[in-house]
Amino acid sequence: MTNVLLAGESWVTVQFEIKGKNVLRDSQYGEVADRFIDTLESIGASVTYQPCHVAAESFPRTNEALSEYDLVILSDVGADTLQITRQVADGETDADRCAVLAEWVREGGALGMVGGYMSFAGKGGQARYGTTALADVLPVEIETGDDRVETPDGAVPRNAGVPGADLPEEWPHVLGYNRTTAKPGADVWATVRGDPFLTVGDYGDGSSFAYATDCAPHWAPEGLLSWDRLPTLWNRVIDRVT
Repeated sequence: MTNVLLAGESWVTVQFEIKGKNVLRDSQYGEVADRFIDTLESIGASVTYQPCHVAAESFPRTNEALSEYDLVILSDVGADTLQITRQVADGETDADRCAVLAEWVREGGALGMVGGYMSFAGKGGQARYGTTALADVLPVEIETGDDRVETPDGAVPRNAGVPGADLPEEWPHVLGYNRTTAKPGADVWATVRGDPFLTVGDYGDGSSFAYATDCAPHWAPEGLLSWDRLPTLWNRVIDRVT
């Protein structure tokens, strides 16, 4: 059984309603990791899930803590959540959890990043992973600035040769993705509009993957989430990197 730590895929929405001179405030919490977790568990993985606010406090700070897992997946959670801890915000030092994660992979761990507004460079460059130690670990070069590509007309990922899996040439369409560039020596398993869609590679004694679109709407529509070959794809990814 593959032990997976999944961090991200949650948010809090704050709303203001103005009625004349009165302002009403409301907030709402959301998570959308359930479909991805179901897919991973369907292929035998055991998933520990940390929403963004939990990861901010509880994401592992040491190699020893990370050693409980075979694979760490970051999905739509920016580098600030891992680096600017409560201690750092108070002016104290703390572990750079991006650097700890990078060292863990170099020594044999496995890392994956799933796309989203707070993945890779992200919206307005705010995800900021290109300025962290994880930029060296991932099998793709991260852009500076906003790397989102919105494809409301539907962009079709194309199989570039996923080994050991009988997958069709064209996959269900996506409504957006993060644009990256594959590093030399990395294996691009799928492309979308000429950009890497699924890329795998090695770092030291460990491995990593980059999945350019989200694991939930809006970038990942129902057609992709319910695709009957999606478990096969993720099974091959996990087998490759762990």
